[in-house]
Amino acid sequence: MHTLLHPTYFPNIAHFVSMVHAENLMFEVHDNYQKQTYRNRAYVYGANEKLALNVPIKHSHKNRQLYKDVKIVNDTPWQIQHWKSLQSAYRTSPFFEYYEDDIAPLFHTKQDYILDFNFKCLEVIFDCLQLDLNYQTTTAYQTTPSNCKDFRHLVNARKEKEYLFEPYTQVFANKHGYINNLSILDLLFNEGTNAVTYLKSQSL
Repeated sequence: MHTLLHPTYFPNIAHFVSMVHAENLMFEVHDNYQKQTYRNRAYVYGANEKLALNVPIKHSHKNRQLYKDVKIVNDTPWQIQHWKSLQSAYRTSPFFEYYEDDIAPLFHTKQDYILDFNFKCLEVIFDCLQLDLNYQTTTAYQTTPSNCKDFRHLVNARKEKEYLFEPYTQVFANKHGYINNLSILDLLFNEGTNAVTYLKSQSL
């Protein structure tokens, strides 16, 4: 049975929990782009609590635009800003320096399409976690797909279901407490090689 997900920008813990438990992983690539989702947004733990990293995208004047056709707007230094935010948030974390050289190139090479960029981010995280996850992509959009676990709802940033995961050590937890279901980057920089064990121990 397939586990069906949207590819998102440095996916959150819920996305990765569903991935590590998947028998067969499939990503939706034929959907229409929607605002207020994790397609171009990730949350990390900044010095002043939860911090949103938003990739600027070019909105179409048409009513519908396919996710795979959505372009990134590169007339602002968003990549530099995102990388500086990650450095500020995680430079004191146990594993930031260990993974820094793997992740930094994503923010120093121009990116054109948000879907393509999200897959690049996923591949880098898979390598960092040493996750051998083979995946397929959809060939057409289905509103109600059969014979699959449909986790596409996880993409919704404003209407997401509250999944309570086991707390792990976070850099600023002593100031603001534990923040649940952040980007996989938070888990990676704080837990390093233990991240996969943590993900496998959680459930949706």
